Amino acid sequence: MSTSPVPGQNLALSGIRIVDFSRLLPGPWATQLLADMGADVIKVEQPGSGDYSRHNPPNFETSGVYFNSVNAGKRSIALDLRQESGRAVAHKLITGADVVVESFRTGVPKNLDVHYERARQLHEKIVYCSITGYGQDGVMATVPGHDLVIQSMTGLMGMTLDRDPHPPVPGFQAADYAAGAVAPTAILAALMRRDKTGEGAYIDLSMFDCLFYMCNIVLTGAMSRLAGKDGLPGMQSWGGNPRYSTYVAGDGKPVAVSLLEAKAWKQFCDFIERPELVDPNESPADRHSTHGDRESIYRDTIAGYISAHTRDSLLAKMEAEQIPICAVYTPDEAARSAPVEDRGLIAYSDHPTEGRIPHLVNPLARSGLANAPYREAPELGADSDDVLSELGYSESEQELLRKSGAVT
Repeated sequence: MSTSPVPGQNLALSGIRIVDFSRLLPGPWATQLLADMGADVIKVEQPGSGDYSRHNPPNFETSGVYFNSVNAGKRSIALDLRQESGRAVAHKLITGADVVVESFRTGVPKNLDVHYERARQLHEKIVYCSITGYGQDGVMATVPGHDLVIQSMTGLMGMTLDRDPHPPVPGFQAADYAAGAVAPTAILAALMRRDKTGEGAYIDLSMFDCLFYMCNIVLTGAMSRLAGKDGLPGMQSWGGNPRYSTYVAGDGKPVAVSLLEAKAWKQFCDFIERPELVDPNESPADRHSTHGDRESIYRDTIAGYISAHTRDSLLAKMEAEQIPICAVYTPDEAARSAPVEDRGLIAYSDHPTEGRIPHLVNPLARSGLANAPYREAPELGADSDDVLSELGYSESEQELLRKSGAVT
């Protein structure tokens, strides 16, 4: 049941200030989630270029669609941390903040003098979150962390190597979003602990660690073998189970089939008038199996039925019977789909320079735990004046900072 969104000042993180040195995906998405929950997020960017993801295509008119999707509701200050005066501004920001988030390569924060030790000197109770590819220590600590290579190392991309020696590039940035999802949880936990103990925190968050932790299903066989067992039979969640796989309809459009449970399989078999395919001895252990010697007949039957229909006529039948066979949508189809419309997952707002643009709605907004009204992503340095004034810089001091190029 949805509830009316609460006013922004009543959100859980209202009054919490976050200084965000991160860029690209994991850090910015994490801090946007926190901004959605009411935090004041000040995005610190490099003058001139800003966050590299500002330049990701496509654009609305001038601003990037992607950048807007992970930086909404923040404020931006363009600050050159290579200059002493720029670092001085950063130190003032940290002094008045509750949280610092950064996603520099290991060692860079120390070079820029915005590392945890400095932050703790400035604010003893600071919650400081470092997001890197492989963490602050270990053999991979200095290797740049990119989603594809991190996914490749967790075992996730290797699940189907027995059937395809050339795995495709994943369609989802799982490593990026794993860290982006865990970071807010870690930060919120640290803030709650600080409320109880007065103690700050240093959070060493690795994209690899986060995704590896989420691969508990992927790693079931490996974990069994680590315990001295054979890991067999393995769970079949990657196409080996004919009742949990993808097929192609008669018009060439793909669909996804999820008939895992015996009840769902019986419902489907009864509907297509093939009751003999139901195994009366099927047990819950067969749910994620290949179904043994029945695998080929199950696969042929499902494929034959689906290929005898166009995708949309098939989906209409399945929806009417509440059988979980659904379309494999393109992104355009997904954005216009009934579930998205029904749940209000895309809304529109009037951007001051881009016109009327769509945006994704935080699912917590339905419960009043996140901002429902959209606040656009900031232009580079759009809030520099306001932030400097809040930090106590006079107009003449601000002018000197601008002339030096430390702030733009």
